[in-house]
Amino acid sequence: MAFNHQGVGALLQENTKVSIQIDSARLLHATRELLVRPRPAGSGVTKPKLGVKKKDKKELKPPPVDKPYVPPPMIFARNSSTGSGIQIHRGMTVRQLAAQLGKKEELVQGLLIGHGEVINKVMDIVKVDAAELVAYELDFNVKRLHFDTAKGDAVHLQSSEQKLVSRPAVITVMGHVDHGKTSLLDALRNSSVAATEAGGITQHIGAFVVRLKSGASLTFLDTPGHAAFSAMRARGTAVTDIVVLVVAADDGVMPQTREALAHAQAAHVPMVVAINKCDKADANPAKVREQLGAEGVELEEMGGDVQVVEISATKNMGLDKLEEALLLLADIMDLKADISGDIHAVVVEARLDRGRGPLATAVVRNGSLMLGLHVVVGTEWGRIRNLTDTQNQPVESAGPSMPVEIEGLKGLPQAGDDIIVVANEERARKLSEARKNRLELQKLQKPVPKPLVPKKSRKERRQAKEKEMEQDTSKDDEEENEAQEEDETVELALIVKADVQGTVQAVSQALETLTSPQVSVSIVHAAVGGVSLSDVDLAEACRASIVCFNTKSMPAAVEAAVRCANIDVRHYRVIYHLLEDIGQLIVSRAPGTEEDQVAGQAQVLSIFEDAGQMSCGVGMSYLKVGDVIQCIESVRRKPRFVSSESGAVKIEC
Repeated sequence: MAFNHQGVGALLQENTKVSIQIDSARLLHATRELLVRPRPAGSGVTKPKLGVKKKDKKELKPPPVDKPYVPPPMIFARNSSTGSGIQIHRGMTVRQLAAQLGKKEELVQGLLIGHGEVINKVMDIVKVDAAELVAYELDFNVKRLHFDTAKGDAVHLQSSEQKLVSRPAVITVMGHVDHGKTSLLDALRNSSVAATEAGGITQHIGAFVVRLKSGASLTFLDTPGHAAFSAMRARGTAVTDIVVLVVAADDGVMPQTREALAHAQAAHVPMVVAINKCDKADANPAKVREQLGAEGVELEEMGGDVQVVEISATKNMGLDKLEEALLLLADIMDLKADISGDIHAVVVEARLDRGRGPLATAVVRNGSLMLGLHVVVGTEWGRIRNLTDTQNQPVESAGPSMPVEIEGLKGLPQAGDDIIVVANEERARKLSEARKNRLELQKLQKPVPKPLVPKKSRKERRQAKEKEMEQDTSKDDEEENEAQEEDETVELALIVKADVQGTVQAVSQALETLTSPQVSVSIVHAAVGGVSLSDVDLAEACRASIVCFNTKSMPAAVEAAVRCANIDVRHYRVIYHLLEDIGQLIVSRAPGTEEDQVAGQAQVLSIFEDAGQMSCGVGMSYLKVGDVIQCIESVRRKPRFVSSESGAVKIEC
């Protein structure tokens, strides 16, 4: 039983007999404080005579007191949302890490040793994953720097241990929808991918290795051209070396063409323009060149450095010139990679396979990705169990610029996540948990902006209410109902399921753009894979519809649960159909607005007296010749679903 100082003093003053279990040092300090504490005059309280016999005449002097006992101050953890961030990279020393963290070198060295690192002096090299763990432990945000030797970023890190080799160029094909991107790749690799794509359009990123007639190899990334997949095209530029911008000669520069130009310019990636469909009668390559020049593209013909090649993917026309242009640009760039250094790869797509589990398609940037390695991918980790190339053949390793599918991860990563290799399973699990905890902490502590509204006093609120009551209230009930209906908003809850992670994000973003003043689209859950029983339970609880994109058929148990709960499940394979169908669903759910509409009108041609036998006519005494009689009816106007040629959709109210 513990007491504070005042409690102990009260017990001593009242000479109460109690049994106290308290720390001896704290009791000594409390007793000394009571003996020397000044008391107000007239209080009638005398100092207790502790341990003094009646026969002793001398007064006991208080023992010397140095300082009264002061409890230790409470230590509050720093808010991670406002914490500083540091940049870590390969080759950092303990001293450099301590300088970035702003901590003593001895402290950082001790933390590294605690994580299993062998550190003898402050100039020892620190492993990047260990530096990241220490930064998280000290409440710092971390950004990893991956040096690209091809771009000269790691010149200061080059040493005799590095083994630089030439690597194939990673080429991203971009452009507007239906301008022939996939047909171009089909012509280059002599295969027909477009025939297997639903609706003739690419639904997610595809990575392929094309071996040209010259013997050189090029890695191509095919990105969708629809407006809903803008984020996927942006991820394509994150790993690419060269962009091939495909523009149809009969269509010219379109919205997705400008968007692809913006992504390439933002990523500082060189570009080659391929004017496709030049075999058509209405082809106008000169107009395309003018449009590109107006967009700020410095074409080679105009003194710039952007090569332009006229091709026809269906007729195999100009493909050899396109290959020469790509190989020339790759040779000028002198692309190299370090196969002896740290392994770095980037996830371009991820999907969930029912039999194999989470699968990630990645492109290797540096090093060699091999079987059996322990990797951390974003917030997920695992051990590489299988590697599969673009021909669906198992391989034991993947070198720079080679796309492979990784099997063995514990969870599904996000497209765009970096893949790093760690020493063992313990380090992989520890780093994955640290990243997840950091991410959750940032979500919980993310500040929510609130409008700064000055609080009115009670008097001001009463005066404002009296002023509103004195205002003119001449509006009729119909106008008030109309205003209320305009402010009425219906929420449409949706659950999105798709085949790959990038498609889940793209479809969710596209559906959220359909939000209108009358219908609010809410994505309550979005995940990879088919419909599960938990999805059905969530849909029943939230009264949500389930939107499936490129997913497999539902199991019998799930279908039975869907029928029992009466859940609306919609399956799609083409993004156009999905957006149009959901747009029409929004239109049907919208309450609409009440408005007056002219049902019909008639003009007064003549006025005559009522003879009592007339079969038709209008009896009104105030009508004159030339007046117009209108019949007004009250109708409810619904919103309208609008789609443009570029693929963009919206709801007009």
